[in-house]
Amino acid sequence: MNIEQTSYDVFGGEPVIRRLVDRFYDLMDALPEAYVIRKIHQDDLASARQKLFEYFCGWLGGPALYEAKYGHPRMRARHMPFAIGEAERDAWLLCMAQAFDEVLPPGEPRDAFWQRVVGLADWMRNREG
Repeated sequence: MNIEQTSYDVFGGEPVIRRLVDRFYDLMDALPEAYVIRKIHQDDLASARQKLFEYFCGWLGGPALYEAKYGHPRMRARHMPFAIGEAERDAWLLCMAQAFDEVLPPGEPRDAFWQRVVGLADWMRNREG
């Protein structure tokens, strides 16, 4: 990865981030193992898709779309109303891992992003078990 390039650039920018997020939510909608996390989302996932897309763009060094609309992400605070324990975290990560495998090329940028995603998912837990 070139010093001037961000992970956002290395991955291919908005089109790739959009595919990653769309694949993630498609899996959440389809996999029975993801029901525990799917049920805490709205029936229509359009808003969630857009917000995660915007968040990931900025998180990876691209345009700060999420912050421009909503301010500081405060991800844990925004997720506090939802019961998120180990089962929810694991279901979320299951979908995200498959989306990563299908959309992002292997290598250090993906591995580094994955470590950050795992840390974020664990940080979202607000219930035991």
